[in-house]
Amino acid sequence: MSSRPPAPLPPSWLPLPDAPAFPADGYAPLADAIGRLIGTANDVLLVQGEAMVALEAAASSLGRPGVRALNVVTSLYGRWFGGWLRRAGAEVTDLAGAAPGHPITTDAVARALEAGRYDLVALVHAESATGILNPLPGIVALARAHGALVVVDAVASLGGHPVEVDALGIDVAVMGPQKALGGQAGTSAIAVSPAAWDRIAPPGEAPSILSLADLRTLWLETGRGALPGTPSALEFHSLAQTLARVEAEGMAAIRARHGRAAAAARAGARALTGAEWVAPGQASNLVTAAALPEGLSATELLTHASGDALSAGVGPAGERLVRLNHTGPRARLETVLGDLATLGEALDAAGHPAPTGAALSAAEAAWREAETA
Repeated sequence: MSSRPPAPLPPSWLPLPDAPAFPADGYAPLADAIGRLIGTANDVLLVQGEAMVALEAAASSLGRPGVRALNVVTSLYGRWFGGWLRRAGAEVTDLAGAAPGHPITTDAVARALEAGRYDLVALVHAESATGILNPLPGIVALARAHGALVVVDAVASLGGHPVEVDALGIDVAVMGPQKALGGQAGTSAIAVSPAAWDRIAPPGEAPSILSLADLRTLWLETGRGALPGTPSALEFHSLAQTLARVEAEGMAAIRARHGRAAAAARAGARALTGAEWVAPGQASNLVTAAALPEGLSATELLTHASGDALSAGVGPAGERLVRLNHTGPRARLETVLGDLATLGEALDAAGHPAPTGAALSAAEAAWREAETA
């Protein structure tokens, strides 16, 4: 293992005009730090772009003619991943949840794997679009029992839920620092297992940012020095600072903080609307979806909400819920309470009287209970 990421920059450093070059020997420590966060000794590739670039690169490198993929679709992100696999030549079967905006079940995955042969299974772990959590451990176990590679989008789950790549047996995991880790969105990373390398398309005639094989040839096999191309020094300095801050707080503490925020948000939202979008075990710890009263749409409710504390869901179920964002630095009790107060005021204004005081008390009690659990 290489050393930890570079030390923090001096306080006098101004990011835009004065960004120093990122040291060539600093990239490998970043990859190793990410490996520690996601619990893997597999190769970790750094990608110069937001996590959508890394996800497209994974699909483009794995999806070729003859590959059969079972693609779990519980949001637009899963649908896009299936599209990238198809564009690369793979035969893709999309598997949706029982209802729009709800998680997949292990039973549904088991039935699909029994009904056909698949080379890989792809899924998003946690969905920011609707605040749901797919049952990752069970799906990975099923896929491995059928000899399929497992590809996981862990961008919106890392830091909010356990993501232990090697312990679970995940073959390709994509992460980004912009969610629970509280960083910027300009970089991402992909962990690749030996089994996945055996099935990744070889390098083409010209290097491609979407080719994992090219990154392996141009970076891993050259000693993990400077990345190919012209990396943005500013983005990698930001990633280094994010990882240093994360290691200082500790992943267990970050997950616990998000768990407390989610428990508080769910309790408060349930008190306000009288319903839950999904059960707690199916809910993301980064975003809480509040189910809206019958006849009230997210668009109508948000016309009564001040600021940007609340947002509609994304996708087919988007108008049936609003999202409370307690991701990264927002995973704090005061943030959750403020968002619940905004939701209560908006419900009142929309003609659906809400017990805001009781909701705030329920949220505080849930936070305290989670603290002592």
